[in-house]
Amino acid sequence: MVHFTDKDNNRRKHYWRLDTKCITLFQSSTGKNYYKDIPLSEVLSVETNIDPLATDATREPHCFEMKTRTNIYYVGQVDNLQNPDPVDRDAGIGTRLGSAWAEAIKCALNPGCVTPQTSSMAGPKSAEKGDEKQNSINEKKPEPKPKQDLSQLYQVFPDEILGSGQFGIVYGGVHRETGKEVAVKIVDKLRFPTKQATQLKNEVSILQDLHHQGVVNLYHFFETPEKIFVVMEKLKGDMLELILSSTKGRLTERCTKFLIFQILIALKHLHSRNIVHCDLKPENVLLSSNCSDCGFPQIKLCDFGFARIIGEKSFRRSVVGTPAYLAPEVLRNRGYNRSIDMWSVGVIIYVSLSGTFPFNEEEEIADQIKNAAFMYPPDPWQEVSKEGIDLINRLLQVDKRYRLSCDKSLGHHWLQEYQTWLDLRSLEAIVGERYLTHESDDERMEAHRLRLEAAGQLNSTRPNNLYQNSVTGTQSPSKGKLATAISYV
Repeated sequence: MVHFTDKDNNRRKHYWRLDTKCITLFQSSTGKNYYKDIPLSEVLSVETNIDPLATDATREPHCFEMKTRTNIYYVGQVDNLQNPDPVDRDAGIGTRLGSAWAEAIKCALNPGCVTPQTSSMAGPKSAEKGDEKQNSINEKKPEPKPKQDLSQLYQVFPDEILGSGQFGIVYGGVHRETGKEVAVKIVDKLRFPTKQATQLKNEVSILQDLHHQGVVNLYHFFETPEKIFVVMEKLKGDMLELILSSTKGRLTERCTKFLIFQILIALKHLHSRNIVHCDLKPENVLLSSNCSDCGFPQIKLCDFGFARIIGEKSFRRSVVGTPAYLAPEVLRNRGYNRSIDMWSVGVIIYVSLSGTFPFNEEEEIADQIKNAAFMYPPDPWQEVSKEGIDLINRLLQVDKRYRLSCDKSLGHHWLQEYQTWLDLRSLEAIVGERYLTHESDDERMEAHRLRLEAAGQLNSTRPNNLYQNSVTGTQSPSKGKLATAISYV
């Protein structure tokens, strides 16, 4: 194809190749040397309605215009009707050839998993309320927002399947303007039951008002008569994968404390908003690319399809969640409240430290849950601290009245260890926000540090400047040195 750009008027000819992720411009039809790649995620629009009067009079009009983040490509060359010679198709010119390429690129920008193209975006609830308030003041209806198309904002990669879950398939994608990677959950309403579509909308309605480092970010929601599209933050796996890929098939206590503390902080935020997750399990604890200096990842809770709005003294009865992580009161079809999330945390701690469920596979799981008949066999529990087992026991209480809350769990001595605090502070430095620890703990942890240092159990290097370093831009110590500085025997 021949082309020129808004920054280079020289008409060039390259051999174009189109795949699901980019357009590659080769220098020849057989060689491997290429001129450049144009990622589809950077293509903002393809326009075929060309104004002939806007074309430079010294050259033949082009066939279509392709706008990217940085350039406008004027592609192809229309047939010269005044020239009696036949058109050389290998020369990369001709109206039919240009039109075919324009349509092919449009199809690649809007793959089959995304069609049909027309879709509307649901804005955040806070904005909707603001519009209603303004409407009551001015007594005028706000102008309707123009419909936006998913493919106009995002490039979805149909061959990059991140997973398939309760509601449909999740694809990888990229925001065209910013280049930010996203995950796009797509539900075919014609194939999936109405109940599942309703649960997905429930998830969206909850996530639209949630903004917390421990909860996955929702970017956009689109709906057509045939499909629902949810565009969310793209993460790097889940906690179950982390457990299974560990050397012994289970996590160390240090890593488990680090992850559980984050889960509890996220749950504390949810419960403060009267939101109960109702389906907490390692698969719904996603891992961010942000890691502490010891290599432990930041976590974010996801999959709020079963989540419920339950007040502090309220109860619900509908059966929700995954059986292996369900609290006894749910299995008994009795009223439940936010404490069902705390039971799930207890199971997650057990699974993380042992790599197994706290059940005997030869007996009915539901009966064991109802009776809290859990065992701690020597392998591996003889290697786990008594404090860790104590927290599990306090969470796996059949009577929900005696089950620890988020605050009491966070205050448990198993999680109030100096090393855990240092690991969390390290993550806060990477994230750039203090959301896991609090300034009120600094003095107590400093006293703890001095006691350990006096006992010869701690290197004298002080890590308390980690968060400040990330804010001011001061360079932090290298990972190797920092790991030595903040670890103790």
